[in-house]
Amino acid sequence: MIEPTDRVVMVSGGSRGIGLAIAQLLHAKGYSVSVGARNVAALEHALRDQPGARLLCARYEADDRTSHDIWLAATLEKFGRLDALVNNAGTSNTFSIEAGDEADLDALWTINVKGPLFLTRICLPHLKAAGSGRIVNVASLSGKRVRNDNIAYNMTKHAVLALTHGTRRIGWDHGVRATAICPSFVATDLTVNVTEVSQAEMIDPRDLAELAATAIALPNTAAMAEMLVNCRLEDTL
Repeated sequence: MIEPTDRVVMVSGGSRGIGLAIAQLLHAKGYSVSVGARNVAALEHALRDQPGARLLCARYEADDRTSHDIWLAATLEKFGRLDALVNNAGTSNTFSIEAGDEADLDALWTINVKGPLFLTRICLPHLKAAGSGRIVNVASLSGKRVRNDNIAYNMTKHAVLALTHGTRRIGWDHGVRATAICPSFVATDLTVNVTEVSQAEMIDPRDLAELAATAIALPNTAAMAEMLVNCRLEDTL
């Protein structure tokens, strides 16, 4: 395992849910953590118990490339390096094959696919320079199979899987390893209205954070391309 000492991780969408759990756990393990979110005040409040010397809270908007550049520059200025990127920020809606405005489809594509793609692009040179760079893309089991009508969401998560495998290919010889974490239902505010599975039966964000931390800590010789995480039995996987 790679020790966290002096390693720097950027985490997008870190003000709540999965991203917050990942940021808190990585910080507790000793990493320096740069966290991006749309609402910096909410982000700072959510991470108020983490000491500031190893923490940076910054603005990140998936549809504002300028915010990507500014966040990366601030991270490098504060910590001097970058060792890992967690592309967690994402959203969902009910756009289906039979209904939904094109703007809803475009919004999901911008946040769930273009955001991590272009953030990966600008971070990749620094991850290559680290020699053991890590990228964790928070995808979904909806990127492995389709079991609901929300086709736009499913499409974007399939695309995140493609992004992950493409990143693995171009980064491999430089020590960069990319992993897609594909969870089923996670107990966050995004799933409060789900009725087929109770939140008590869903994946705890803190457990998913442990998996992200494992992917970041594994050596170059033990890389996982995908982690499929179930909260219930699925016979198609």
